[in-house]
Amino acid sequence: MFRGFYTAGSGMIAQQRRTEMLANNMANANTPGFKAEQSTIRSFPEMLMSSVNATRIPTEKGLHYKGITLVGPLSTGVYMQETLPLFTQGSLRETGMTTDVALIDVNLPVNTETNERGTVFFRLENENGNELYTRNGNFTIDANGNLTNPMGYYVLDSNGQRIQLQSDEFTISDNGVIMQDGATVATLGVSFAEQPSSLLKQDNGLFASQNGNLPGTQGGFSFQQGYLEGSNVDAAKTMTDMLAAFRAFEANQKILQAYDRSMEKAVNEIGRVN
Repeated sequence: MFRGFYTAGSGMIAQQRRTEMLANNMANANTPGFKAEQSTIRSFPEMLMSSVNATRIPTEKGLHYKGITLVGPLSTGVYMQETLPLFTQGSLRETGMTTDVALIDVNLPVNTETNERGTVFFRLENENGNELYTRNGNFTIDANGNLTNPMGYYVLDSNGQRIQLQSDEFTISDNGVIMQDGATVATLGVSFAEQPSSLLKQDNGLFASQNGNLPGTQGGFSFQQGYLEGSNVDAAKTMTDMLAAFRAFEANQKILQAYDRSMEKAVNEIGRVN
């Protein structure tokens, strides 16, 4: 009885965490460059139940192993193993701001071993000098003329240097070349992740590499100035998944209540001495 109690409880915890993940996706449905998260739910290892010193066969087929009568496998519940971002291209939204730029996937290579398509990112430098990556091209110019993201992190060029501009009157070509007053200022830096699922997700739509900085790349993408890449969250599907997760949580809750009533009856009635 207690095994079933814990199995239903683990199902409730897994669905609660899945609901929290889906709620975070929904909250960021309008966040530029946000990548929706997906969950993987797995079951704990099953236990093989056996009957010790049994006088009768508890199964129709009478399974035996080394003189022990086998009852059969017992599930020990489920858990949410991990969450992985979905790196598909979000829809483009026109803003008209010269400091806004969208990074567009064109023909990125696919890993032949994992069948996972690579992804490109803008390169950023945080206050500690570490390199981070983002798809959010909502940039601005700080008081010192540096091109930065909303958190104040520096946008890097193709050489890993900060980009300095005189004003917001500049143009960006489809290959990332920044022109101001008829002169070339820099080329927007882009890094390529062959296996984007291995990146560490940070706050505010940022990603970090586990094994040093990501390499640069020269092809397979383009830029669009005056546009932002929107979130790739499918709001309708997310709402449907949230309802399904809630119903699964509710079903496990009903099972848990049934076990609770059974244990209450066992304590209060079966063990009563007349």
